[in-house]
Amino acid sequence: MTNKISRRVFLKLSGGMAAGAGVMVAGVGAAQAAQGEVGRATLPYPQKSIGKAKALRNNVPVSFQYPDAASPCVMVKMGNAVPNGIGPDKDIVAYSVLCTHMGCQVSYDTQTRAFKCPCHFSTFDAEKTGQMIIGQATENLPQIMLEYNAKDDSVRAVAVNGLIYGRQSNIL
Repeated sequence: MTNKISRRVFLKLSGGMAAGAGVMVAGVGAAQAAQGEVGRATLPYPQKSIGKAKALRNNVPVSFQYPDAASPCVMVKMGNAVPNGIGPDKDIVAYSVLCTHMGCQVSYDTQTRAFKCPCHFSTFDAEKTGQMIIGQATENLPQIMLEYNAKDDSVRAVAVNGLIYGRQSNIL
């Protein structure tokens, strides 16, 4: 003997079960959030000392890696105050040197005070938070956020503003 149910009853039952499952999943997510971000997707950035402010010369790039060894970066003392600049004169900035278009390594041009990509000719303004000026890139260069400690004149990298090329997350 088979029990047949109508299409209408089947849809009502399956819709009710789907709604109940949705409520249970939402309840579990809220419980995890209340317990202190159990499923947190972003990791904290490491802090890395990258030099002394007084040792930097105006318009001379200094290479370093941040947040890991596979992330080439450049720090530049611009010689005049710039947005997000740190140091006694608010003129020290740093950027990832992986072009946001296809990941080619950009280089700092001291005459134009900009980063230039040799692959597809994108250009980024070092004095305006790595803003894309021209070229194939559609995103600004990721800016390395710096902190300055006046007591010991140290400069350290503490975060990245923007996504480093080729990554889903800056922290691997």
